Amino acid sequence: DFDTFQLAKSGNQFELVPERLRGEVARFDFVDKTGKTIVQKDKRITGKHIRDMEAAGMKRMAVPDEFLIGRTLAHNVINKESGEILANANDEVTEPLLAKLSEAGIETIKTVYTNDLDQGAYISQTLKIDETADQSAARVAIYRMMRPGEPPTEDAVETLFNGLFYSEDRYDLSAVGRMKFNRRAYPEKIEEKTPAWLRRFYARVGPQGAEGLGTLSNDDILAVVGILVELRNGRGEIDDIDHLGNRRVRSVGELAENQFRAGLVRVERAVKERLSQAESENLMPHDLINAKPISAAIKEFFGSSQLSQFMDQTNPLSEITHKRRVSALGPGGLTRERAGFEVRDVHPTHYGRVCPIETPEGPNIGLINSLALYARTNRYGFLETPYRKVKDSKATNEINYLSAIEEGNYVIAQANASLDKGGKLTDTLVSCRFKNEFELKSPEEVQYMDVAPSQIVSVAASLIPFLEHDDANRALMGSNMQRQAVPCLRPEKPLVGTGVERTAAIDSGTCVIALRGGVVDYVDANRIVVRVNDDETVAGDVGVDIYKLTKYTRSNQNTNINQRPIVKQSERIAKGDVVADGASTDLGELALGQNMMVAFMPWNGYNFEDSILISERVVGEDRFTSIHIEELTVVARDTKLGPEEITRDISNLSEAQLVRLDESGIVYIGAEVEAGDVLVGKVTPKGETQLTPEEKLLRAIFGEKASDVKDTSLRVPSGISGTVIDVQVFTREGIERDKRSQSIIEDELKRYKTDLADQMRIVESDTFERLERLLTNKTANGGPKRLAKGAKVTKDYLTGMERYDWFDIRLANEEAAAQVEGLKESLAQKRREFDAMFEAKRKKLTQGDELPPGVLKMVKV
Repeated sequence: DFDTFQLAKSGNQFELVPERLRGEVARFDFVDKTGKTIVQKDKRITGKHIRDMEAAGMKRMAVPDEFLIGRTLAHNVINKESGEILANANDEVTEPLLAKLSEAGIETIKTVYTNDLDQGAYISQTLKIDETADQSAARVAIYRMMRPGEPPTEDAVETLFNGLFYSEDRYDLSAVGRMKFNRRAYPEKIEEKTPAWLRRFYARVGPQGAEGLGTLSNDDILAVVGILVELRNGRGEIDDIDHLGNRRVRSVGELAENQFRAGLVRVERAVKERLSQAESENLMPHDLINAKPISAAIKEFFGSSQLSQFMDQTNPLSEITHKRRVSALGPGGLTRERAGFEVRDVHPTHYGRVCPIETPEGPNIGLINSLALYARTNRYGFLETPYRKVKDSKATNEINYLSAIEEGNYVIAQANASLDKGGKLTDTLVSCRFKNEFELKSPEEVQYMDVAPSQIVSVAASLIPFLEHDDANRALMGSNMQRQAVPCLRPEKPLVGTGVERTAAIDSGTCVIALRGGVVDYVDANRIVVRVNDDETVAGDVGVDIYKLTKYTRSNQNTNINQRPIVKQSERIAKGDVVADGASTDLGELALGQNMMVAFMPWNGYNFEDSILISERVVGEDRFTSIHIEELTVVARDTKLGPEEITRDISNLSEAQLVRLDESGIVYIGAEVEAGDVLVGKVTPKGETQLTPEEKLLRAIFGEKASDVKDTSLRVPSGISGTVIDVQVFTREGIERDKRSQSIIEDELKRYKTDLADQMRIVESDTFERLERLLTNKTANGGPKRLAKGAKVTKDYLTGMERYDWFDIRLANEEAAAQVEGLKESLAQKRREFDAMFEAKRKKLTQGDELPPGVLKMVKV
C-alpha cells in the first residue's frame, strides 16, 4: 500500500489515513484545520487520537521534509518535459532527491507504506539487497546456483528455469496438491484484517476452487509470497503438520503407480537412445521397447519394499488389522530415529479416523496406526469419518462423510447425546466439538453428531467389552495381544461381546459366505453343494454353488486354517449367510479364546509373578489345544557329479527307519512322525575323484548310478512331532514322474470329477423338472413307446421311461417343441463345457512344473 505526498515550495502535504498511524510516535505536533493540537510531538498515537482525527475530518496534513526522508519510493519518478528518470522505484527518499524533485517541478510522489509493527518492508528490502537488475540476469544467477561451473548459455538458462515450476514434464502438483494449494493460497473467505494490497490481488485473481493446472503460474507464486509476508506481519495461521488435513494416505495403488512410472521413464530413455543411433532404420516398435525395466520395478516394489509386508495371519483379527494399517514409515516417510514426539502424539483430528489406542509399544509407537472402525479415504487420500446430519436439533438418518479439513467448520455432538423418541436432542447444553475443541452448545447450534460411540477406535479395540473402564495403556496392550491369540481346536464364541465379533469374522474372509440363497443339497467335511433358488439364477447359468472348504492348511505363521460346515442337508439358506466356520470363528462369530471361570487368589505361591494355574480338566477337554502346521521342503538338484535322486533305496538305513516311506521314497499321508524320522529319502552323489570326460559320457549313455552316494534325506527337525497331512511333488518338465506323483494327480482329478458330476447332476435334475412341466398335458405328434398322434402326454407315461428319451417326444405345439429343443441343446452344451473344463484341468496337472534352474524335483511335506 502507498502513502501519497503533495510537494510544494510552501510545504509538503501528506494525504492522511489515520488508522495507519496507530502505535507510531509523533515526530511533530498534529494540528487540525482550526489549529487545535490533536497529538503532541513525541507522544505515541493511540486509538483515541485516531478517532479524534477522523472526527476533525483531517484528510491532509502539512509535514516537514524530515517526515519523508528515509521512506521508499513506490514508482519511477520521471521529468515530463525531458523524459529523464529522476528516481527509480524502491529508491530511498533523501534530502538531495527532494531538492532535485522540487527543482524539476514534481508535484506528487507515492511512497511504500511500512511500519515496524504489522507492515514490514520485506519485499522492498529484499529487492534492495538483490544485485540482479532484470529477469535474464536473475535467471543466470539462479542457473549459477543450481549448476555451478557450467557455462550459462541462454537456452540452458531458460530450460532450467522453466523446468523448476512451469514444465509439465518436470513438475506436477497433482490433483491433491492443487486442491490443497488453492485452499491455502486463495482463501474462499477473506478476513477483515487482510490488507488492501492483498485484497486487490484476490479481487483480480478471483475464486480458484479446487481445480487448476499441475504447474505453477506467476499468480500462484505471488499468492504464496503474499501469505508468507502476512505471516511475518503476524496475521494468518501457521499450518499444523500433524493435522490429518495435511497428512494423506498413499494407498498401494498409488505407490505401485509411482514405481510403474519410474519403470516407464527408464524404458523411454532406452528407446530415445536407440532411436538416436545411426542404424535406427526399419525398426519395429517391438525391437525398440524392452519391458524388463517396468517388470523389474514392479517386482522390486512388491518383493523388497518396506511397505510390502508378509501378512500376519495368526488369526482372523491379526489379518484384518494388518490390512487396515496406516504407517508413517517407509520410502517418502519418516524414520524412527528422526520422528519426534509431536508426530507420534494423538491429534484432535484423529477422532473417528485413526485409532488413539491401537499402536505398537516401542520405537514405532505412534508411527504405525490403525484405521478407526468407520474411517475411509476420499479421492484425494484424506481420511474421512461418517456423521449423522442434525437439522433443527433433530438427528436425521442422513449420513455424510467429512474429512479433517471440513470437520472443523461444523458443530458435532457425541453419539451418546440423549435423544427423545423422535430423535430430538433433549439436553439444554450438549457436549460438542467445534474447531477441534470441546465446547457446550445449545441443541439448535448442533449440525452433526457421531454415528456410534465405537467410531473412535479400531476393530481390535472395539472387540474389548467395557473398553471405557480400561486404563488407556492396558487397553493398548489388550488390543495388541488379541492379535497374538492362536486359533483353538474347539473355538467358543464369547459370552460377553461388543457386537463387532460377527462383522469382524465375516469381513476377514475366514468364514465361507453364501453367494446366493438356496437349499443345501449335500454336505461333507470338504465341500458344501447348494441348489440355488430359481429367482437368483441367471438364464444359462448353472443353478448350483459348490463351496470347497479349506482343510488343515498352513497359515503364514504356521497356525492352522480349517473350515467346518455349520449347515445341514436340506437346510434353506439366504444370500450372505455363514455356511462354514473358519479358524477362530464359532457360528460366524470371532472366537479368539475360551469362556473360562477365573479366580483371582493366591494359591500356595504357585501363581508367583506371571504364573497362572489351570485345572486338569482344561487340558483334558482340549480347551486351549491348538494345531501348528510346519511345511518342510526338499529339492533334488542336478550336480556336477550327477543328479540327486529321491528314492527309498538308501544304504546304511535299517528297514525300521524306512517303514514310513512308500516305494518312491516319500512318506505316506497319515504317518505319525517324531524328531529325526526320515520324511523323504534322498541320495546325493559324492565324488572322491573328479570323473574323466570319457567316464562322464559312459555314465550319461548307460545311466549308471554314481558308485559313491551320501544320504541327504529330509528328516523331522528336533522338537517337532506330529502327523503328515499332505505331500506335494513338483517335477520339472521332461522328467518322468514317480508313482507317488501320479497318484497325487489322480486324486486331484478324482475330486474335480466329483465336483463336476455334482454340478451336472443338479443341472440335469433342474432341466428335467422344467421339461416335465413343459410336456405334461401337451398333445403329442408321436414319440417312444408307441405314443399315438394326438394323445396327451401324462406323468405316468413319462415316469415309465428313461429321462433322456423325453426329448424324442414330438409335440404338436411348435412353440413348446422349440422350447424342448432349446432345453436339449442347453443340456448338451453344459456337458460339453464340463468335459472341456475337465480336460483343461487334466492338462494343467499333467504338464511339468516351473522350478528354479538346476532343480529337477521338489517335495513339500
